[in-house]
Amino acid sequence: MRILITGGTGFIGSRMARQCQESGHSVTVFGRENNPVEVENARLLREAGVRLVVGSITDSRLLPDLVRDIDVVFHLAAVQHEMNVPDQVFFDVNVEGTRNLLEVCVAAGVRRFVHGSTIGVYGSLSQTVDESVPCRPDNIYGITKLEGEKLALSYNDRIPVVAIRISEVYGPGDRRLLKLFSAIQRGVFMMIGSGKNFHHPIYVDDLIHGLLLASCSPEAPGQVLLLPGRDIVTTEEMVNVIASELNAKRLPFRASLAPMLLLATVTEKTLRPLGIQPPLHRRRMDFFRKSFTLSGKRAAELLGFNPQTDFRAGVARTAAWYREKGYLK
Repeated sequence: MRILITGGTGFIGSRMARQCQESGHSVTVFGRENNPVEVENARLLREAGVRLVVGSITDSRLLPDLVRDIDVVFHLAAVQHEMNVPDQVFFDVNVEGTRNLLEVCVAAGVRRFVHGSTIGVYGSLSQTVDESVPCRPDNIYGITKLEGEKLALSYNDRIPVVAIRISEVYGPGDRRLLKLFSAIQRGVFMMIGSGKNFHHPIYVDDLIHGLLLASCSPEAPGQVLLLPGRDIVTTEEMVNVIASELNAKRLPFRASLAPMLLLATVTEKTLRPLGIQPPLHRRRMDFFRKSFTLSGKRAAELLGFNPQTDFRAGVARTAAWYREKGYLK
């Protein structure tokens, strides 16, 4: 296939691009080089021979040439973790950027549009979630991603669209969980709250496999799909598995959730208007307070999706990558 991956200098997109290139597909990556991680991923993509175009999804002038002769678009570009920008930036990228891309894809005759959405559209839930559960996003990221998802699906009569609600993703190449691994190894990680909230993470290679299945399944267009990982783990179990892999000891005490959430709220509201990325904010606290268990029934039925990597094996591979890169001892 002739593939375009937006957000391709990020964690998921850059790994997907290299895997697709190795499998013989023709790959174009559209991404940015706004931080050291993106710069490093861009360097690796160029070394692998992947065509890389640097730019923003909000720059509609760049998009027509990007999609010319493309078969499948994987739209992963998004504003996500940036907490030092106005809400309008989230709308500009996650909604209007998606609209810009869809318009040129329709004009160019792209055969499939795989839209990267998020489980963040659900907000805070304590039940097992499937695609029919009502969405109640509770932050600007989830709000704009839900709007972008609805927009993408509204184009399905003009271009086959499938929306994938992506859960927590981990694996080689991920720097988000590196802070957790590093804190556990150094013996400074402190649990906040009970640690009994649930996570349903997916190993990055399983996610990439699911995205590729969505790009070719005849049953997928018009659908919203969840791609859960193999194992459901509590925060406590997640930390214990990582500590075991790193042969690290945990701190014997924990912090209460309520005062830490209050501190995160105050920090965010104080620093964000000043354009400063707050070191602690409410979405960071979601790791300790939100619970997600996801149903993979629809993806299994429509795509034949079956995640292969259990959490312990995925943690071992992730830790090995961190050691290889010198991030962990």
